[in-house]
Amino acid sequence: MDFSQTIQDTFYSLMFLAIVFIPMEKAFPAWKGQGIFRRNWFTDLCFYLGQYLLWSSLLIWTLSRFGFWLDDILPTTFRAMVQSQPTWLQITEVVILSDFIIYWGHRFQHNNEFLWRFHKVHHSAEQLDWLASYREHPLDSVYTVGLINLPAFIIGFPLETISGFIAFRGIWAIYIHSNVRISLGPLRKLIGSPELHHWHHDLARDRGNYANISPIMDILFGTYTCPDHEPGQVGIKEHFPKNYVGQLLKPLQFWK
Repeated sequence: MDFSQTIQDTFYSLMFLAIVFIPMEKAFPAWKGQGIFRRNWFTDLCFYLGQYLLWSSLLIWTLSRFGFWLDDILPTTFRAMVQSQPTWLQITEVVILSDFIIYWGHRFQHNNEFLWRFHKVHHSAEQLDWLASYREHPLDSVYTVGLINLPAFIIGFPLETISGFIAFRGIWAIYIHSNVRISLGPLRKLIGSPELHHWHHDLARDRGNYANISPIMDILFGTYTCPDHEPGQVGIKEHFPKNYVGQLLKPLQFWK
């Protein structure tokens, strides 16, 4: 795919997401009165463009060059057995496996100072909406994408199963960051939602809700929290740059 096609696809994706999520945010706002062009929206737009035009392409290129190394980690017979399972069972296994791994990996991001250097870029957003979901340092993205996808690749799940799940999780990540509050009632203990993830972005770094698709892991391991209102303030307590370039470079500065 040439670069002009990539630019076109990036624009169409942005328009599609805006058409889907902006009306939803206006109809069911978590924070009423928050505008489309809210504070620091341009920084998040830069993260969106950077992810689609640069970082994702580099990641795909790397996987295409070195992905074959993953094929020899487990026996071929085991991988063939995994691929022979019914599709519904494969999808169930991928969801449970990835949710378990991402829960502990995400929790570690908040408890480990080195990983937090990069992950706090994502948490530096002071207002949340669908576009804020793209605020993520490229190295943090590599960590997250690796946690979600590499175990499934190594075990031998077919690309068709994994790619569909990746697409779904991507849309889901945008949804749970959106400025939307639609209460699920008792189902919120089974299905993730913005009202849960907004509290994860609370100013307190250890608010919990580390899971993504389902909060079951948070419930099992004691990190589930869901008050009946939105957090008063989201973001981080540390002083941090507000612009795109500053947010890319700051985590790489290991000197005081």
